[in-house]
Amino acid sequence: MANLYRQDLPVPGMTSQVTVAYNRNREAGQIHIDDNGFPVRPALIGDLRTRDYDVVYLGYNGDGHYGRLNLTTSAYAAIGEDRNSIFTGKPAKIRAWFAAAEPSYDLDWIRVRGSILYASGDSKPYDNKETGYDAIFENPQFAGADTSYWIRQSIPFAGGGRAVSITGRNGVLNDLRASKEEGQANFNNPGTILIGGGADFDLTPRLRVTGNVNHVGFVDTAVVRALRNEGSIPKALGWDYSVSAIWRPKMTQNMVFRGSVAVFDPAAGFGDLFTNSGHDDRYYSILLNAILNF
Repeated sequence: MANLYRQDLPVPGMTSQVTVAYNRNREAGQIHIDDNGFPVRPALIGDLRTRDYDVVYLGYNGDGHYGRLNLTTSAYAAIGEDRNSIFTGKPAKIRAWFAAAEPSYDLDWIRVRGSILYASGDSKPYDNKETGYDAIFENPQFAGADTSYWIRQSIPFAGGGRAVSITGRNGVLNDLRASKEEGQANFNNPGTILIGGGADFDLTPRLRVTGNVNHVGFVDTAVVRALRNEGSIPKALGWDYSVSAIWRPKMTQNMVFRGSVAVFDPAAGFGDLFTNSGHDDRYYSILLNAILNF
C-alpha cells in the first residue's frame, strides 16, 4: 500500500490523499474453518471453490472543510483479475468502483450531516467480468458506524450460501463473503447504495447525543436472483434508525461510555429474502460499551 497526501488541496482547510493498494491473494486449494466451526475458505457459495486473485485499488480521499461546510469523501476503483469466478469457474476481469461522501454543517452546538454511499454491483454474473465492489477489510466510520443496525449486525444470506452473509459485522458492503477477517473478497455481489442523514447534539462538554436515519438497498439483484433461483427480488432493503449517546465524565478520552438503540424497518427486498415465524415487522439492536484508558 502507498499513500500520498497534501494539506490545503484543492483549497485551504481541505486535505487530499491518493492511495494505491495491491491485494494479492493466493489461497486457492486451501480449506479453512474458523474457531467457531464455520467454513470460511472456500466460501460455500457458487461453485464452492477457493480462488486466486489480484486486485489493485486506486483511491482518492478528502477530509476537511470548504468554508463552513465540512466534507469527508472517498472514491476507489478496483481493477484486477479473479482466476476463478464463482459462477463460471473461469478467469474474470475485476472492474468495480466505490464512492462515498459525508458533508456536514455546524450550527452552534448542533452538527447536521448527510451520508451517501454507492458500491457498484454485478449485473451479469455469468460473464467474464466481475463488477461488484468489495473491500480488503471494512471498518466504516460512516452513517452512524456501529450504532447503525445494518452496519453493526451480520445479515445472513439464507438460501443462497451456507455461512455466507449479505453484509458482515461492522461492515456496510453487501459483498456476500464468508468472513471479513478470514474469508476471501467477492466481486460477484449485488452492490450497495446507502442514503441517509443525521445530527450530533453536544448537549454538554461531557454528553453528545447522535441520531441517524439511513435507507439501504442493492444496486442490482442479478447475483442474488441467480444464487437464490428467484426470478424477481426488489432492490430496497429497508430503513435504519438509530440513536446513540456518548458520555465522557472527565471530559477526556480516559473514560468513555457509549450506548445506542437501532431499529431496522424492512422494505420489499429484505422481506423477499427473509421470513420469520413471529412475522415481526422490525428488528432491534442495543449496544452498551465502556472504554477505560489509564
